[in-house]
Amino acid sequence: MYYVKDFLASPPTISSTPTHIFQTSSSTLHFSNNKCDSNPRCWVPFGNRSFGTKKHDTALTISRVATEPPPVVILPPAPEKKESKNDGGSGLSAWTSIRQERWEGELHVQGDLPLWLRGTYLRNGPGLWHMGDYNFRHLFDGYSTLVKLHFDGGRLVAGHRQLESDAYKAAKKTGKVCYREFSECPKSNNFFDYIGDLASLFSGASLTDNANTGVVKLGDGRVVCLTETQKGSIIIDPNTLETLGKFEFDDPFGRLLLHSAHPIVTQDEFLTLLPDLVHPGYLAVRMAAGENGRRVIGRINCRGGPTPGWVHSFPVTENYIIVPEMPLRYCVRNLLRAKPTPLYKFGWHPESKAYMHVMHRVSGQLVATVEVPLFLTFHFINAYEETDENGNVIAIVADCCEHNADTSILDKLRLNNLRSSMGQDVLPSARVGRFRIPMDGMPYGKLETALDAEEHGRGMDMCSINPAYLGRKYRYTYACGAHRPCNFPNTLTKIDLLEKKAKNWHEEGSVPSEPFFVARPGATEEDDGVVISVVSGKNGEGYALILDGSTFEEIARAKFPYGLPYGLHGCWIPMD
Repeated sequence: MYYVKDFLASPPTISSTPTHIFQTSSSTLHFSNNKCDSNPRCWVPFGNRSFGTKKHDTALTISRVATEPPPVVILPPAPEKKESKNDGGSGLSAWTSIRQERWEGELHVQGDLPLWLRGTYLRNGPGLWHMGDYNFRHLFDGYSTLVKLHFDGGRLVAGHRQLESDAYKAAKKTGKVCYREFSECPKSNNFFDYIGDLASLFSGASLTDNANTGVVKLGDGRVVCLTETQKGSIIIDPNTLETLGKFEFDDPFGRLLLHSAHPIVTQDEFLTLLPDLVHPGYLAVRMAAGENGRRVIGRINCRGGPTPGWVHSFPVTENYIIVPEMPLRYCVRNLLRAKPTPLYKFGWHPESKAYMHVMHRVSGQLVATVEVPLFLTFHFINAYEETDENGNVIAIVADCCEHNADTSILDKLRLNNLRSSMGQDVLPSARVGRFRIPMDGMPYGKLETALDAEEHGRGMDMCSINPAYLGRKYRYTYACGAHRPCNFPNTLTKIDLLEKKAKNWHEEGSVPSEPFFVARPGATEEDDGVVISVVSGKNGEGYALILDGSTFEEIARAKFPYGLPYGLHGCWIPMD
């Protein structure tokens, strides 16, 4: 057995040619050069590869998940304590660009992993915030870094790899931004370049395909990384994290350019919302498992204006789709600007009010629209139906991570703020917001606080539930909360919505990512399982954390050779 001691010898900038060799007495694992497209272009309309389900089903099925960890044991060495030029001097790995394009190895586990935990946790998120001498402004701008944790027989094999989107490959080749990211856009050399950029924007060609938000497993086994642009739907191999190509939607709805970053994905379907910026409204569409074409369920016209509200996520019940319309609305004028604005691609329109629409999942019929208090949310948690004694639906309850209608959270996520305000109590307050939407024709709905926000430190985001309770009445949710003073959610919290209490995990100086719940096979209790989180620590450290889903106590952790950047959302792929 050889311990790798030179892992951290590389500088804290991206390396496109990692060549580490890990040896045991029986085998050699060689990570060769990870070459990108030899001719990436700055303006690639919709990718250069198409993956239909019939031709490629065999190669993309779930059977590609690793079932045997490689014969490699890598004990994480002590990380360097040198400050990175990309972390603002904070030493916190959460806001530091990933050190190299690719790494994989087995981690030493402290504690005991449940033997039933067999499968792969995948996490997606921004992980590279600089290219050459250019540094991004906002957390959401970073190029996608995929992380995997493969559990089998009490062992844990981890890895990370850059997603090779067209945007990433073009930036790596040119050393500059070539597509419109969340807060960034390519620099125009002259007026004519600017006009050309506008034309590319309207066609969608200049929009990014940097799929850095989430990752989902479709019902047919294909694994797709997603963001809010439709062209940013990219298929990966869940075993190697290799980028396989674009997910090409076989329908006419690509003209709408955008979609929700958080579709509802089950074994049977992929359900999402498409905002219409020209005729303000939302198209609800469904794609059956094994297909690439989306079919229209129905359309919701906006009650407010001038454009649709942001739909980063949305909830469903067993019978209904809930379409939120909040006053943080897409702003065409801001989209056209060459420089970022305070709200980036959005505008805050409190005068347009806020609404919740309810659509039947099968017929597409609009069954309720109510005005609700102003709200701001990135993530809905869950929703369910309330019925009377005869089984008639009398109301919809929908929960979300609500930011008290305070748009300052977007500015707080600028990298300069995250790196410079550590230890300051500047994180805007958030809560579990609970909507109650009456189904009797009443014009107004309610928005209340589900439990005292002090239970979770007035921080609330990045939520997950037991997926068996999707669209059904539930009791528990897991999320990132706050241990103040802080400038970013820094705890993991288990919310009991029945008892209105919270259990919190916190480790000083660490920033945990989304707590992802994995149910124990055969479990009958809602919280019988484990919670997985990737934690970014100070001094360049980081580790995978596993908590008991019921007691919310730590049962195991495994240290990485170096800390990983903060990530966003993940999925679980069980072993067959």
